[in-house]
Amino acid sequence: MKVLKFGGTSVGSAERMKKLLDIIDPAERQIVVLSAVSGTTNSLVEIGQAYLSGDKKKASELIKILKDKYEDLIKALYAKPQYLEQGKEVIDYHFGLLSQLANDHFTTIEDKVVLAQGELLSTTLYHVYLKEIGVTSVLLPALDFMRIDEDNEPMVDYITDHLTPLLEAHPGNKLFITQGYICRNSFGEIDNLRRGGSDYTASLIGAGIRSEEVQIWTDIDGMHNNDPRIVKGTTPIAQLSFDEAAELAYFGAKILHPQSVFPAQKYRIPVRLLNTMDPKAPGTLITNTSEKDRIKSIAAKDGITAIKIQSSRMLLAYGFLRRVFEVFERYKTSIDMITTSEVAVSLTIDDTLYLGDIIKELETFGTVDIDKNQTIICVVGDFGAEKHGYAARVLEAVKHIPLRMISYGGSENNLSLLIATYDKTEALRSLHNRLF
Repeated sequence: MKVLKFGGTSVGSAERMKKLLDIIDPAERQIVVLSAVSGTTNSLVEIGQAYLSGDKKKASELIKILKDKYEDLIKALYAKPQYLEQGKEVIDYHFGLLSQLANDHFTTIEDKVVLAQGELLSTTLYHVYLKEIGVTSVLLPALDFMRIDEDNEPMVDYITDHLTPLLEAHPGNKLFITQGYICRNSFGEIDNLRRGGSDYTASLIGAGIRSEEVQIWTDIDGMHNNDPRIVKGTTPIAQLSFDEAAELAYFGAKILHPQSVFPAQKYRIPVRLLNTMDPKAPGTLITNTSEKDRIKSIAAKDGITAIKIQSSRMLLAYGFLRRVFEVFERYKTSIDMITTSEVAVSLTIDDTLYLGDIIKELETFGTVDIDKNQTIICVVGDFGAEKHGYAARVLEAVKHIPLRMISYGGSENNLSLLIATYDKTEALRSLHNRLF
């Protein structure tokens, strides 16, 4: 059984929804995971923010604007009056729920209910469309089997135990539709897998049912060897290992959610990245194996802050790094890169919510310097310890660009550079010309 995930642009209009059947084969047993219609989640975020700030009038106006878009969508999606009426009932229900929240005390719990409506709308409307054209499908509520624990970690065993009976209850059906992104938390409340989480949903479902393959369908033909928005002449990568894909996703490749490969990797389930607009394009295959002796791709992650702690107490001392890391652990702030010398340590973060508090604690160790507006350039490939020449080629390509940090050797798949963000475009283009 395969799992196919379609992103927001793939269901961004009635026309695109209809064209999904050019890809989905109703005769093949599969689970189809849908994101919210393109733009919907952003609108729902605005609605939630309006409610949280107490601006019920603004929330009401935003709800009406979004509802009008959906009413236009169903007019283009359904041809028969009875199914148009069913679509209208779906819209009235979900937007009625959004409006009713004005009568309640609105908290972050209700905010997550708001955010869940996008996927619930897209899947139900698509299920009704399939009924109209005579294609049998089963709508599986993700809230019945997707769950995260008290640490916000997905529970694969729970998915297996609760999804398998739902599938077995429909032995004669081949096509199942469900929501990406949404889940329940350890309290049973509606929650989500954070932005981009539909990829994660597909991978988790694939792991939960031990799927033969997970397909991630987007609007680009696989993961490219550089950012096509900045660099001309990029090409799709035919094959990546899970580790390489995870590095690229984390360090800026937008096509894939950073966490989404891990469940598939654990259960050795192949993942394909494919293009809804060009279904025949081969895309990118992600497995446990990969081509050796090659530099595969370059990615960039913006919004980075570099922190340097300099202290003579580091010299010949033990336990110093542990105490530094404990500061970041207390504030639940993850570290991207780290380099050390005998008397200094430099590291980077992308979450600056608690930066002021972190700096105050770090200043008890020594002098702290901060550099904001930094970018991590990540070069991914086969960088095993026995390889030679690759690092030199990378550094040669950026010899004219000031480097704040270099991280090499922590992974066999990654060489990372920290530069000022205003040098990013030049760095990506120079690396592309030199490496590819």
